[in-house]
Formats: sequence, C-alpha cells, structure tokens
Amino acid sequence: MTRSTSKAAPVADHATTEQAVGYEGVSVRFTTRRQQVTALSDVEFSVDRGEFVSIVGPSGCGKSTLLRLTAGLLAPSSGTARLEGAVVDGPRHQIGFAFQRAALLEWRSARRNILLQAEMRGMDAKEAAVRADELIEMTGLKGFEDALPHEMSGGMQQRVALCRALLHRPPVLLMDEPFGALDALTREQMNVELRNIWQATGTTVLLVTHSIPEAVYLSDRVVVMTPRPGRVEEIIPVDLPLDRNYATTLASPQFAAATIRIRELLGASHAAE
Repeated sequence: MTRSTSKAAPVADHATTEQAVGYEGVSVRFTTRRQQVTALSDVEFSVDRGEFVSIVGPSGCGKSTLLRLTAGLLAPSSGTARLEGAVVDGPRHQIGFAFQRAALLEWRSARRNILLQAEMRGMDAKEAAVRADELIEMTGLKGFEDALPHEMSGGMQQRVALCRALLHRPPVLLMDEPFGALDALTREQMNVELRNIWQATGTTVLLVTHSIPEAVYLSDRVVVMTPRPGRVEEIIPVDLPLDRNYATTLASPQFAAATIRIRELLGASHAAE
C-alpha cells in the first residue's frame, strides 16, 4: 500500500466522521508583562482516524501548543479545535499523551507505572492487567515488568511511558518529542517499534518532532510549520509502503524526496526570518 505524492495545500477542513483531529482557523496569543505574543495564526488541517501525522518546524513555532489545544489543556484565542468530531472546550480524557520525559514514578515497577493509568481512570483492574500484559509483550518489555526506573535504560523507560499512554485504548495518541532525549541508535529502534505498535493498534497518532527523518519514516503525512507565529507552510504526503523496513526505507528515493522537500521548506522559512 502506498500513499499519494501529490502536493497537498493547507486548506480548510470541516468536521467529518472520518476526522480524529481538526483545526479550523486556530490562533493562539499569549500576553506577557511586556508584550502580546502570537504563537499560532490561522492554522487549518485535519487528521483522519487511524492516520499517523507528524508536525515539524522551527523551535517556538507552536508545535507543542497544538498538542495542548488538542488535549484541551489550552483554549484557542480564535478558531476551533476538534477531537473525534467534538469541539475541544476542556480537558479531553480519552486521549493518550507521551512526553519527552518518561516521567515514571521511581518507587514503582515498570508494570505498576503502566497500571497507574488504570488507577487514575478507575478502570477495571482485571481488564487493565490483561491490557498491560498485551502492551508489555508488544513493546518488548517482557521480563522487565518488575524493574524499577533506575534499573532500565532510557529506551525502556520510554516504552513503559508509551504503554501507560496506550493502556486505556485511546482513539488518539499525542506525542511531544518522545524520543528527543535518546541516543541515535535507541531512537531508531523506538521509531521502528512505534511504527509497529501504530499498525497493530490502529490508534490515530499526532507526533511533534524536530527530526525530519523520524517524521518521514513514521508518518502518512508531515505538516511543516512556519516560524512564529506558526502557520501551516505545506503538508507533505509520504509516498512509502505501509510496511516499512527501516534501512530500506531510508535508502529509498521516495524517502529522500520527502526529506529534501521538508528541508527546503524549513530552510526557506529560516531565510525569511
């Protein structure tokens, strides 16, 4: 299965039953003691159910702000954010959220860190335990269920955090630079694992990353943002097979074309500052 390579212009989207996430004319302004800062300006795009979309752009362009809007942790100054067809007007409990830091409780084992999600949500204990075992198997944590965070590598800690975020089977998973603190080899391994998990679960994923290769390898589409105030510069469809071998994918002309185009856009954005 391949994706179209035709250039996609950022156009207005209206909520449909196929949309998991949507932004309609979204702007965000912050007022400091000295000035008013516009973080996002008239952002419009949508993410279909089951799609993997990455957001790249210069630091400070509002990438993380978009995730906070989607989670209902921040209200837009104007425009509308939608999640599963409904207007986001407060914290959304059905999402999963993975951050750059694993943020594990040091006194709890890997399994008990995963199950913290169940405790906070009041999930059925037996159902949560079965789901935790499924995720532990899926992410290669089998045998490390009782390990404490300080006994695990950074990559293993991120696997635990990912299991925790997926425990309640969220329809949408938001990821804010989850692998940014990992070494290059571990990051590549996590990319492969995340891609496999996404295919196995069918969860809609919206990923913020500064890594262009990571964005292209993982995604169906890549949203390229301008410098602040963040706008959608272009949306790049990724013309790669659904099943992706990491080494083969990175050596393919389709991968090179997508990464080159994104770098061109980001380079042009920086030159215009």
